[in-house]
Formats: sequence, C-alpha cells, structure tokens
Amino acid sequence: MRSEARGPPPAWLRSAGMAGLFLDAVERAQLADLFDELGPRAPTLLAPWTTRDLAAHLVLRENDPLAGPGLVLPGRWSHFAERRRAALAASDFTTLVATFRSGPPPGFFRIGWVRRVPNLTEFFVHHEDVRRANARAPRTTQPAMDQALWHSLTRVPWFLARHLRGVGIELRWAGTTHTVRARRGHPTARITGPPGELLLYLFGRKDTAHVQVSGPTAAVRALQHARLGM
Repeated sequence: MRSEARGPPPAWLRSAGMAGLFLDAVERAQLADLFDELGPRAPTLLAPWTTRDLAAHLVLRENDPLAGPGLVLPGRWSHFAERRRAALAASDFTTLVATFRSGPPPGFFRIGWVRRVPNLTEFFVHHEDVRRANARAPRTTQPAMDQALWHSLTRVPWFLARHLRGVGIELRWAGTTHTVRARRGHPTARITGPPGELLLYLFGRKDTAHVQVSGPTAAVRALQHARLGM
C-alpha cells in the first residue's frame, strides 16, 4: 500500500477553479482526517460497519480492479468483493487511511468526470455516514459544493430510485427553482432540501437526511417504504 503523501498536492489532484482542487479531493482529505480523529472502531450509519470497515471499502474500490466491480454487482462477484474487503479491514488501520488519503493509482478513478460525479458522491455520502453516526451536525456547504452535488444528483436519481414502483419522485433544491424528476409516475412525491441532503435521502439515509417530503398521501407513503440507493 502507498504511504501518505506529504507536501503540495500532486498535479492530478489540482484543477483550475474550485480553489485549485477537485472537490472530491476536499472530501477525501476531510474524511481521512475524520478517520484519523475517530480511530478504527467508531460507528457509521452502515451498521454493523465501523470506520475500519468503511475505510477498507474505500481502499478496495480504488485499488482492487478485480473485486471493485463487486461493490455494485450482485451475486458471486459481490460475495467475492466482500471477502476481499474483510481481508483489507483486518489490516493496519493507519495504513488503510493513508492509502485512501493518497488517492487512487493511475487509471479510471483519476478521470475528470469520475472525480466530479461518482467520486464526489461516494466521498460526500460516506463522510456523512461517519459524521452523523458520531453526533456531528449537518454541514453548511459552500456554494461550489452545492452546485457540484446538484450536478451529481441530476446524473443518478433514476438509478437510485429504480426500486420504487407506482409513483413518481421530484427533487427540489430548497430556496431555489431547481427541480429534477428522479422517477416518472403518478401520483408524485416531492423531496425538498439542500443538494447534499437530497443525495443522502436517495442513497437510503432517510432517517438522517434533512429534507421535506410532500405530495399526495399515497405517493409519500410509497416513498417512505421504498428501498432507495445502491
């Protein structure tokens, strides 16, 4: 595994705009700092996973091309990925965090659009999985982060809501006129909140996402009982 990088960020981390960094790099660094602060046994919203389990998941995602697809594919591949993740979780936590902090090897996870959408979404949601399981209040995000999270949200809602049947979902960015249809159908429920909270809700963190759900009773009830997320 790679050791923690020191000194200025490497060139692949930097980008014009966004304070000189891709926002996924900001989330990565902050999540790695939180891992270091809380240690390997802190809870997450993904119980029974601890911070050790989540760190292993993140390292496997970027560094194990054979098992990585099993994080989203079902069946035997998923079981294989979980065995590899469990083996990683048994390794040294400090090394796991340093590996995650130092970023992915050259390849897919350094591609710009991957960093702007899948990486940013992954790191933001898992950052909140750790923060909120450890009594941290919701963050006040900067406008650039809100815009980036909204952009991510508009790319994935249909997939995250694919298990919902018989009703539609509309997402609204609170305080703005921005809306997106996550799933077509009637009746339609509306979920209103900041982009990050909407992402958390669609990723199945319904109990901790700070959103408002409105609409016809049948649609709201169906949404409350639906499985959302990966």
